[in-house]
Amino acid sequence: MSGQNSINTNVGAMVALRNLNVTNTTLAEVQNRVSTGLKVIGAKDNASTFAIAQGIRGDIKGIAAVQQGLANGRGVTAVAIAGATSVSNMLIDLKAKAIEGLNPGNTSEQQAILAADYVELVAQILNFVQNAEYNGGNILQSGAANVNVISDTAGGSITVRAQDLEGTAYSPLNVQNLTNTSTASAALTQVNTVVNTVNTALGQLGADSRKLDFQDTFLSTISDAVEEGLGTLVDADLAKESAKLQALQVKQQLGVQTLSIANTAPNILLGLFQ
Repeated sequence: MSGQNSINTNVGAMVALRNLNVTNTTLAEVQNRVSTGLKVIGAKDNASTFAIAQGIRGDIKGIAAVQQGLANGRGVTAVAIAGATSVSNMLIDLKAKAIEGLNPGNTSEQQAILAADYVELVAQILNFVQNAEYNGGNILQSGAANVNVISDTAGGSITVRAQDLEGTAYSPLNVQNLTNTSTASAALTQVNTVVNTVNTALGQLGADSRKLDFQDTFLSTISDAVEEGLGTLVDADLAKESAKLQALQVKQQLGVQTLSIANTAPNILLGLFQ
């Protein structure tokens, strides 16, 4: 019969406990959202959204890996440009020495000093080339291969072209000398040729470096946009969650009080037996 009083079955307490359990479960979910900042933490929260989010997270990691590769390529080009620029600057001094060596008024001692200076400057060019190394690689030395740098998550690449300044700059200059005006004239001709070669190398290295910079900037923009989309999918609205948290905490306290009242109801029956 409805309304039957019993100490074996406390319906009021059962209902109160059931409602309190629901409140506690919901409260735990909201607390997780507040603590993690996410509305979708795992597959049980929303299986389809979580699967999409995991795929997006994989894309972001992939872009980061590509950017790491681009950073390595930028390091290669930066060092190579620094080395080639040093060679270019040294050629300015070499040209001046060669022109000085053309002066028929030089004494033999002066000509010898110019010749010795020329040899030292050429040796310095080789030193610049050999020290233009990055991460174990040097694209200015003879025999160096082009460097292919990954540029996207599909496996595309950007090629950084090797520049054999050891063979095209140092070697042809190393066979010249300034012992007299005739050899000085030949050296000057060779220096002018090498200047054009080094300028071409610098232009190619600069172009390759800009390609890497442009691609890195593009990927950073893409990564930001993808992260924004991921946030839209899984980020919690903390203002709303905070309000829910406070409401549920109050509801939990009321549920506990209700359960307590329901549990004391059978004690009223004791009065009937007195």
